[in-house]
Amino acid sequence: MNQNGVKIACRILLLLALGVITAIGQQPQPSGTPLTRYGDAPVIRPVEERLTSKLMAREMPYRVILPYGYSTNSIDRFPVIYLLHGLTGHFNNWTEKTKLASYAFRHNFIIVTPEGNDGWYTDSASTPNDKYESYIVKELIPEIDKNYRTLADRKNRAIAGLSMGGYGSLKFGLKYPEMFALAGSFSGALGAASFSEKTAGAIGKTIDSIYGPLESDTRKANDIFQMIKDLTPEKVKSLPFLYVDCGTEDFLIQNNRDFMQLLVEKKVPHEFRQLPGGHNWTYWDSQVQEFLRVADRSFAAK
Repeated sequence: MNQNGVKIACRILLLLALGVITAIGQQPQPSGTPLTRYGDAPVIRPVEERLTSKLMAREMPYRVILPYGYSTNSIDRFPVIYLLHGLTGHFNNWTEKTKLASYAFRHNFIIVTPEGNDGWYTDSASTPNDKYESYIVKELIPEIDKNYRTLADRKNRAIAGLSMGGYGSLKFGLKYPEMFALAGSFSGALGAASFSEKTAGAIGKTIDSIYGPLESDTRKANDIFQMIKDLTPEKVKSLPFLYVDCGTEDFLIQNNRDFMQLLVEKKVPHEFRQLPGGHNWTYWDSQVQEFLRVADRSFAAK
């Protein structure tokens, strides 16, 4: 074959190869789990939904990340993780400020990111329709179990969050141990029920408006330090596993260490990680990956 013939043959082979690659790239994806790409990593695009809440007297947005292949059959059911945002944040933070959708591709569970506004995941003592705790427990979780193929039991349900959401997730785990097998906190504001404007500035001011004055019944009912102190050995057995981490440069590190000391004293099953890092999205993007791996182990062990 002469030189021109070789060139023509090479071009034909190249076109054939490109045709195959294009065909592979155009394979249809399962409906309900639309894929895009983040660099070289596949990403499952979150679905945004709204729940008309009777308790909140308004529509409450949330996002859902479904496992890849969720819609390829109507049989498989999946564990669920609820991820709570922090103060000044919103339900879309986890999917917009981290690579959560990309990390989720490696796991086989449903992820839900609720709206908590600045409500500290608590039923407000001053605003009747700010019932952020009751909304999640009594409306959102049942809504997810009704509309998605969940494994709707304690052993297949986890909750976690950052900062305000870290406090909220541990509070849910302690107050509703029959609902969660795992509760996690990243940089949690764990002493929230004792914060006030006098002791914590602007952060405490948001808490004063929800919990009322120091020593109020609302504060007592939502103080997770006191919940741990009041535990009996029998109650400890019913608790979910607690996962807690905090950056060593975080202003909340001592608050987290104090909480850990209580868990040790009460022999509450837990894991505590102190890692280099501050109170920021770089740290939380890293730690949510760790929590997803912990959740994998938790769900597999049940």
